[in-house]
Amino acid sequence: MGSAAEDAAWGQGVARGVVRGDTVPVAGRFVGNGPEAWIAFDREVRRLQRFPGVSVDGLEARLCHPDGRVRAAALAAWRNPPAQLVLIRCADWVPQVRERARRVLGRVLAQHPVRTRDRALRALNRPVADDPAHALTALTPLALRLGGREHGGWAVEQLEAALSGRYSVLAAWWRPGLPSTTWSRNSLAPRQRAGMLDRLATSADLPTRRFAARVALAAGRYGVRDLARRAAAEPDPRAGAMWTDAALAALAADGPDAEAVDALLGSRFPAVRAAGVTALRRAGRAAEADRYLTDRAGSVRACARWLLRQAGGDPCAHYRALLADPVRVSRYAVTGYCEVAEPADRALLRGLLAHPAGPVRGAALAELRRAGVVLEDGVLLPLLEDSSASVAREAARQLLAVAWRLDAAALAARTGPQWRPHTRRAAFRLLQGRGGSAELRASVALLDDPDPGTRRRARAAVADWNWLATLDEGEAAQAELGGLLARAAKLLGARELRLPHFPMDFAPRNSPP
Repeated sequence: MGSAAEDAAWGQGVARGVVRGDTVPVAGRFVGNGPEAWIAFDREVRRLQRFPGVSVDGLEARLCHPDGRVRAAALAAWRNPPAQLVLIRCADWVPQVRERARRVLGRVLAQHPVRTRDRALRALNRPVADDPAHALTALTPLALRLGGREHGGWAVEQLEAALSGRYSVLAAWWRPGLPSTTWSRNSLAPRQRAGMLDRLATSADLPTRRFAARVALAAGRYGVRDLARRAAAEPDPRAGAMWTDAALAALAADGPDAEAVDALLGSRFPAVRAAGVTALRRAGRAAEADRYLTDRAGSVRACARWLLRQAGGDPCAHYRALLADPVRVSRYAVTGYCEVAEPADRALLRGLLAHPAGPVRGAALAELRRAGVVLEDGVLLPLLEDSSASVAREAARQLLAVAWRLDAAALAARTGPQWRPHTRRAAFRLLQGRGGSAELRASVALLDDPDPGTRRRARAAVADWNWLATLDEGEAAQAELGGLLARAAKLLGARELRLPHFPMDFAPRNSPP
């Protein structure tokens, strides 16, 4: 399954093939495509058949015909149409087409050939490929897309009924003439409903995952530990919020459960971890709040601070103790401290600029900037050579406002190949901040830099450089500019450079006149 746009484009392409007379079965062309492909197919076939002189005799095309009478006749004549097209017609704007499609869809899902191998699998309580539960699983994403239409809610209601154990036309394995008293016995079995919900809950289609979560939660089929585990593992934020809220509600109703709380705390998703930290109080584990004061997510740190205050603690004092301990301090301890400390209290971060851990140095430098603490050039310039990329990047960011007063030669020396890539990037950024011939020299020198990011930035600067303006301003000698231009033309190609009307003695060889 590709993106929605790719699936829609595929569906349109199949539709054009059908209108041209392509005889390949439509259903086989959509294997691996999402519901948008079927919707786009239906819309495109209908659009193309509105043109004068376009008449398609294929059943798929007739089922998507602009005339409702043709669509209704196709539903009546077709013994085994693709279930996806019938499902789309279940949301048709013509009542007669809509009602007939809903009757046909039930028969389509019921007409699954039972082979000898499948009977053996059913005897072993094993799922089979033509099980109606599998067919319903495949149709769910399309049904949910159609649910937004005026008459599209019917299929979603039928799916919810089938998954809840109630009678549903989509899940009733009836044949014409089957007594209605047997319908309840022919709906999905509990094992099939559970398997279908599990498949839907792990679908790659996000609306399907959310639908499965909502139905499963409404059915109340999970305990608090299962809810917590599903919340911790759910990658979709909206579905994860549903599982998390249900887990918290179950904890509030049933009392503390250490395993469920630990599952929430162990999630890699911040919202779920934050819920787990909040649940610590009701579980009588408020003393564990300090473990989450340095979480990588701000929402989790905020919940931990709230929990600590509820227990009578002082988050600011705890952060100060962490910052004073070279072993326990971390980048998130620095960030957490600055979230609660006054700007005037952040001056103690200056001592962390010499900490052995690069992330700590970078975080301290960034927080000093946010607090408005101005560091001397003599402090920041050596940090361009720091072994940590975050420190060099932050130092360059703070120096950028005063780049005009920095020594261009010293910065250019730091763009040499002997320096680390992040040092070259930081120095080049400052040279670009200065502008003029200093930026041009550095840009040309870095055209073949081994670091892709630096090389790309230098090439963009040189390709858009106004060479005549530099020549007119007299910032560099004509001979030097000619050498820089020759090197740029060699590495980039003359066509990439902006070279309007150069004097003949200045333009490089093979450059355009």
